[in-house]
Amino acid sequence: MPTLPDFRLETYFAKWEFRARYHLTASDAQTLALSELLALADDDGRERWESLALGYTETRGLPALREEIAATYEYADADDVLCFAGAEEAIYLAMRTLLEPTDHLVVLTPNYQAAETIPLAVCEVTGVALQADSGWALDVEAVERALRPNTRMVSVNFPNNPTGAVPTPEAWQALVQLCEDRGITLFSDEVYRGLELNRSPLPQATDLSGTALSLNVMSKAYGLPGLRIGWIACRDRTVLDKLERAKHYTTICNSAPSEVLALIALRARDHLLDRNRRIVAENLPVFTDFFARYPDLFEFTSPDGGCVCFPRYLGADGVETMCSELVEEAGVLLLPSSIYSSALTETPTDRFRVGVGRRNPSEALAAWADWLEKRR
Repeated sequence: MPTLPDFRLETYFAKWEFRARYHLTASDAQTLALSELLALADDDGRERWESLALGYTETRGLPALREEIAATYEYADADDVLCFAGAEEAIYLAMRTLLEPTDHLVVLTPNYQAAETIPLAVCEVTGVALQADSGWALDVEAVERALRPNTRMVSVNFPNNPTGAVPTPEAWQALVQLCEDRGITLFSDEVYRGLELNRSPLPQATDLSGTALSLNVMSKAYGLPGLRIGWIACRDRTVLDKLERAKHYTTICNSAPSEVLALIALRARDHLLDRNRRIVAENLPVFTDFFARYPDLFEFTSPDGGCVCFPRYLGADGVETMCSELVEEAGVLLLPSSIYSSALTETPTDRFRVGVGRRNPSEALAAWADWLEKRR
């Protein structure tokens, strides 16, 4: 198989994430201290934590954790869930295990790079761009035109990273039905589900289709990336059997402390998601006001869901220069559009990713504003 290219986002973060003073492009919601999470534990969760033995765990995941994950779906049960070390392991193994060199995959752009580059290392891939001029709308007809007789999988991510887009319920149902009718597996990255503000979350793919895969993780909407607990839910258990055997060659099993902490968090999921939605809701007017102060430099629209979005930069110096000089001179970290470039479709070159899920962005925005004023 071809060698995977550098992961642009992670390479960029390796340089700046822990050096920059202000991480204004964070993709996760505000996290908790361990003490805060443990304070949310029920009696069973606290007993599990205090009596935890640090041995190997089950490859599929702690049974109680899989039961709690299954409870977040309408039709799945514990045997329809397989846990992974974060979402990235799940993406990697799903694409490497379920695709063959003779297959074809369709993926939406812009996207989280692994959704594109991992399948490209296996088979032919076609990109379908979200419609930037229509609020990053999903064009189901364009997806249908991209299908081939050997299309095995369609890969999507909603709420979308980096745009924050969520399709209409009608478009979403049409996409699911298209995949069902053609016998194509729908791989649905749903890691930001639960952070929608002005609309109801879309039904999860695995609840709509017995063959679809729903990906989720504790990292994004729940704000607990340090746990490194993700999962795939799929009601086709032969698929999960294949992925379980593939996992034997990677992490084998998850961290026992992380599984218990994830169980505690999921039992308190309503509290966590409500908290994180409130943070996003409080932040959006702050960001809106900031960008409105510079109408000659920025175009900003609030995301439909999730805690990241993709504003436009209008400055003559270009977004790449703006982002690099901003972090070097003011310590404010953003992700320029090149991080989200695609080998499959054209992608905007004047965008940057902003995170809106962390508390107290005002200091970072003030530093950014001071930097902008000095350049005028």
